Amino acid sequence: MLFNRAACLATARPAIPAQARFLSKFHTSSSLMVRSLDAQERQQHLAPLLSAGWSLVESRDAIHKSFQFKDFNEAWGFMTRIAIQADKMDHHPEWFNVYNKVDITLSTHDAPGLSERDIKLAKFIDALTK
Repeated sequence: MLFNRAACLATARPAIPAQARFLSKFHTSSSLMVRSLDAQERQQHLAPLLSAGWSLVESRDAIHKSFQFKDFNEAWGFMTRIAIQADKMDHHPEWFNVYNKVDITLSTHDAPGLSERDIKLAKFIDALTK
């Protein structure tokens, strides 16, 4: 018996209109409720992060921090733990990795700018390095 890949894909794929599949990638109920930090929240939440090595990104409303590890395996493990948490939060970092270095930028595109999600994820990330 020959394997019919097209038939398997056709039966495994739910019957969702293409437009609905497209929109679901960008509009979720949780993303519609995200708001930027107000001035008081920024002062309260950013000060501890800035003193812990995070910095404000000059060209946009975001925070950034660089991390260095013993080797690639340690850096990749760090990123994996963040990825698992980020997925749970439905909030994903912008990052760059070369061997043992990881650069992370946090900003909420749905807000736009910094939100409570960025603060929570930054605190989680910092806790991993202690």
